[in-house]
Amino acid sequence: MAAAAATAGATRRRRFDPSGYLFLLPSLLAFCVFIVFPVAASFYLTFTKYDILTPPTFIGLKNFEYMLTGDPIFWKVLGNTIYYSVAQVPLNLVVALGLAMALNQRLHGVVVYRTLYFVPVVSSIIAVAIVWRWVYDGDWGILNWLLSFVGIPKHNWLFEPALAMPSVIAMNVWKNMGYNMVLFLAGLQGIPEVYYEAAKIDGARSWHLFRHITLPLLSPVMLFVLVISVINSFQVFGAIYILTKGGPLDATNVLVYHLYFKAFQELQMGYAAALAWVLFSFLFVITLVQTRLSKSWVHYGV
Repeated sequence: MAAAAATAGATRRRRFDPSGYLFLLPSLLAFCVFIVFPVAASFYLTFTKYDILTPPTFIGLKNFEYMLTGDPIFWKVLGNTIYYSVAQVPLNLVVALGLAMALNQRLHGVVVYRTLYFVPVVSSIIAVAIVWRWVYDGDWGILNWLLSFVGIPKHNWLFEPALAMPSVIAMNVWKNMGYNMVLFLAGLQGIPEVYYEAAKIDGARSWHLFRHITLPLLSPVMLFVLVISVINSFQVFGAIYILTKGGPLDATNVLVYHLYFKAFQELQMGYAAALAWVLFSFLFVITLVQTRLSKSWVHYGV
């Protein structure tokens, strides 16, 4: 009798209770309206010709065909994006890690320095880019003024094709290094000091401590920073829009800016959607490759 009552009670407890789903319903509806539906709609638009003013017309894979063979600057834009990412990401990681190690010291006022280096991260990209546009000004910029003291002639940093992209990269490294610095700093502070003390007793020098203790134990954080940095580098837009607008001669035109121009300047919404999905595919593949390769070098313990 007692066993039957216990079984009946367990059955009642296992009955479907919709009240939990009712609490989730507002968030689920918002997710569907603002995430699922726009993503599905953009995927449909990749197969259409759509200019906002008229209904979309189904054209199959012609947007992708035009992208690969008809768009005169697509490959240049893709090359610029890869160039930006390959140059900016390693430089950002090296600078951020160096700052984190320098600020991971018990020094008076170190908290102030950490805050100062993080300020650019929370500053508006538009405001930062406007200030840097003045820094890079060919006639009145402070950069040319400083370089004049060492005999370097003036340059139009944002109007010379060879210098425009490096100038944008330098600005974005300065803008974003504080975020990665904080992540590396958290990882460094999570490494037990006893490992360094034991290595020093065995005669290890600074390079050996960094190579055999810091890097292996910091590798999970480094993987996260690498993945996020690559994703962000492929989505650079604000700095390009304010500093160069893709010029000169498309030297700084990247995928997201090209997408924006096609969508909101030329009203080629279908083609812009195709560009967006190509960008997503690149990021998905790159992130997958990074994650797979990380299994050979990421150490989660000692």
